[in-house]
Amino acid sequence: MVGLKPSDIPPPLGVKMASAGAAACIADMVTFPLDTAKVRLQIQGEKKAVGGIRYRGVFGTISTMIRTEGPKSLYNGLVAGLQRQLCFASVRIGLYDNVKNFYTGGKDNPSVLVRILAGCTTGAMAVSFAQPTDVVKVRFQAQMNLDGVARRYSSTMQAYRHIFQHEGVRGLWKGTLPNITRNALVNCTELVTYDLIKEAILRHKLLSDNLPCHFVSAFGAGFVTTVIASPVDVVKTRYMNSPPGQYKSAINCAWTMLTKEGPTAFYKGFVPSFLRLGSWNIVMFVSFEQIKRAMMVTKQRIEVVN
Repeated sequence: MVGLKPSDIPPPLGVKMASAGAAACIADMVTFPLDTAKVRLQIQGEKKAVGGIRYRGVFGTISTMIRTEGPKSLYNGLVAGLQRQLCFASVRIGLYDNVKNFYTGGKDNPSVLVRILAGCTTGAMAVSFAQPTDVVKVRFQAQMNLDGVARRYSSTMQAYRHIFQHEGVRGLWKGTLPNITRNALVNCTELVTYDLIKEAILRHKLLSDNLPCHFVSAFGAGFVTTVIASPVDVVKTRYMNSPPGQYKSAINCAWTMLTKEGPTAFYKGFVPSFLRLGSWNIVMFVSFEQIKRAMMVTKQRIEVVN
């Protein structure tokens, strides 16, 4: 990422992709309950409350889920979530610097427009082949573990098979367009904001290129990303979780939300979204920087030995 000293050796593509995938998995394991609470709040309002259960706020949602479904319900879809991050984050984050350099021809100090273009490109690329993992993750998070309430899916692999058998290939790639839109927005906002904040901190010598700098940059990136991406995220969640025929398209889903629930529906789950994205960014970027450096040190030591 940005801020490397001239004496630093740029990490190779494989190191960046592996570091990004590992860091994203760590961040997902830490913040997954917040993500599950966000999904439950986002879909609330599109159907009647099951068992009379209503969610109020992020921590109210988490406590209600623990009380009614048990602590394990907070990690519904974790396996699919980790599968998603392994193939998703490694592309959207790991390839970002390389795509940025490709657009600039290797020149230093790329413009904001180039950074945005690079972020949108890697975000769209990641979604194009990781979409099925996102569909399964969202559906697992949305289903309730209550006695007397039928569950659509019993395991991750069964979910993939069930969706393919009943909805075809299109079912596994359901919501690809809003997800590409959402992740292009998230990726370019997240990475560009982190890039710019970190660059400014280092340029003005407010902090050195260490953990506090990474923490502040990641927190700022999480807040800005949540504000910009929340409306698309809500539409994506509802459309991906919907049964066949409920919505004609993602645009129809957005229009239904607007007419039936008003503009505020697009910011349902904003607090858990921010708590999740903010904390996810902090854990991910801090882990990413540390894992990347550790891998580079290990690589250099191996090269010296050989």
